[in-house]
Amino acid sequence: MAQPLMPHATASWLVDNTALSFEQIAAFCGLHILEVQAIADDTAATKLTGRDPVRAGELLMSEIEKGQKDSNYRLVMQKGPEQVRRTKGPRYTPVSKRQDKPDGIAWILRNHPEVSDGQISKLIGTTRTTIAALRDRTHWNIANITPKDPVTLGLCSQRELDALVAKAAKAAGIEAPVDTRLDGDREALIEQLRAERDAAANVAETTLTDEAAALFGEPGFKDPFKK
Repeated sequence: MAQPLMPHATASWLVDNTALSFEQIAAFCGLHILEVQAIADDTAATKLTGRDPVRAGELLMSEIEKGQKDSNYRLVMQKGPEQVRRTKGPRYTPVSKRQDKPDGIAWILRNHPEVSDGQISKLIGTTRTTIAALRDRTHWNIANITPKDPVTLGLCSQRELDALVAKAAKAAGIEAPVDTRLDGDREALIEQLRAERDAAANVAETTLTDEAAALFGEPGFKDPFKK
């Protein structure tokens, strides 16, 4: 069910300006009834400024009137908030990671020359001018750029990178490289798990043997299995 753009602020306004029940307000705003109770009692962590859902076009006054007459009535939203849709263009990268882009681009240029500038631009969210500068080593900060895996830098996912490399390799008529970097680690992990399992089994067997020896060795205790 659609909810108001600012549910807590909307709930605050409805509490102050209508006779709707807490249950009705909670259902409309997608909140727990105790949250609405806290707002009504001014015990919420932050004092909220009410947001009028009628003025925002999310609720009709006729809906409020219906709800005030019938406490079992559930308010129907007029329209939900506009959803943010991604438009065509470069991928958005958080400000904190933008300084890592040249390192990620340099890594792709070095390890996957079959990937086109346009593909890199869409994957990393950069311009072709920047890519060309890195390719020609004319980038203003070229001395401080170190090729680093863009996945490790958080600029893209491993699935996105693998799909891009496979597509570029297919277009270039070459075989897509297979990432075997974790094969050794995977085998080592399996061996480690086996060793830990065997060690645990040996400890359990030794413990049972020691306990049995201590139990049967007690003075006056007759071993029922011993003739």
